[in-house]
Amino acid sequence: MLDFLQHIFDYQFLSRALIISIFVGIVCGTVGSLIVLRGLSLMGDAMSHAVLPGVALSFLFKIPMFVGALVTGMLASLFIGFISDKSKTKQDAAIGISFTAFLAVGVIIISLINSTTDLYHILFGNLLAITHTAYWSTIIISIIVLLLIIIFYRPLMISTFDPTFSRMSGLNTTFIHYFVMLLLSLVTVASIQTVGIILVVALLITPASAAFLITKKLWSMMIAASVISVISAIVGMYFSYIYNIPSGATIVLCAFAIYIGTFIYSKISQQIRKGVPS
Repeated sequence: MLDFLQHIFDYQFLSRALIISIFVGIVCGTVGSLIVLRGLSLMGDAMSHAVLPGVALSFLFKIPMFVGALVTGMLASLFIGFISDKSKTKQDAAIGISFTAFLAVGVIIISLINSTTDLYHILFGNLLAITHTAYWSTIIISIIVLLLIIIFYRPLMISTFDPTFSRMSGLNTTFIHYFVMLLLSLVTVASIQTVGIILVVALLITPASAAFLITKKLWSMMIAASVISVISAIVGMYFSYIYNIPSGATIVLCAFAIYIGTFIYSKISQQIRKGVPS
């Protein structure tokens, strides 16, 4: 462990990976809390897959990755809303139809440009080989997302817990929904280098679900989820470096382990409270 800490200071790629882990952990925990409370976990899965064509096109036309991902992510969100509203298709079915189609298009585009290595890294992440451009774009996107959540925290909180009251208060709940989808698209782009498109939904949902078991307020849930996500990312990075195993999968397993520990703790706490006379 001490050798690993020393290597962080000695090797730039490790220090970069540590900083990115912290930023991505915070932003995933924060946005993930909104996704879990709004019942949009499946939408998070769809969005994480739907950005792949945009990422592939960005790579092909040499434009910023977040631009293409943002466009296809929002297109997928609009498509899901359209077919679920205008037909008898259920929303979960609409999500399944959308994300599989967008994922397939992305895989085909990447195969046509003969970039299987980049496809592997996009799908499963490569935290320890993050580029200078990806490093700064991830930090900037993370800061933008966090600032947007801080600025619009109150309408986000009200619409999350009481959609009826928010509509009566004059809030545009449809706009807020697509604003959350926008945040989700940005977070997916920020997380591509760490856990990849396939596993980003786990970093969004698992820490937030663990935080939900032990918190009662949105702000405390966001903080707890961010801490859990950061710990998962750093511990996952450590095991990935030491044992030379995929960083994305290791981070997700660390998050899962923390969730199981939190679940057990919450159940024990409930039993203790039930056993204590009032």
